[in-house]
Amino acid sequence: FQMDTTQESYLDLFPLDKIVYLTPDAENVLEDIDPNKVYVLGGLVDESIHKKLTLQRAREQSLQTARLPIREYMVKAINSKNYHSETLAINQVFDVLSTYYETRSWPAALKAGVSSGKGYVLPD
Repeated sequence: FQMDTTQESYLDLFPLDKIVYLTPDAENVLEDIDPNKVYVLGGLVDESIHKKLTLQRAREQSLQTARLPIREYMVKAINSKNYHSETLAINQVFDVLSTYYETRSWPAALKAGVSSGKGYVLPD
């Protein structure tokens, strides 16, 4: 993986048509990783979840959006709190993407990155 840190905005570094903003609120499902695209892992440093904030930001910037295929490959687990969330921490999204890139298997990738505490599990 090519990674670097900078204070410059991704909007200034890459053509808009090459950027895909990953957000759990996107309608489009990430089906495959395109090596010619730049994926923005939309993270908020906050204790609470702000619904559709990353989707709104991506739309304001005219960017493509996608979400991980959690509901396509996983099922809601029965739990006492009836808690289910597709919102992941940046490190979890990175684990999913890097495992998918290595294995080309969404079930393996989601197993690696989506903790059971999110309320989703792979079907038996």
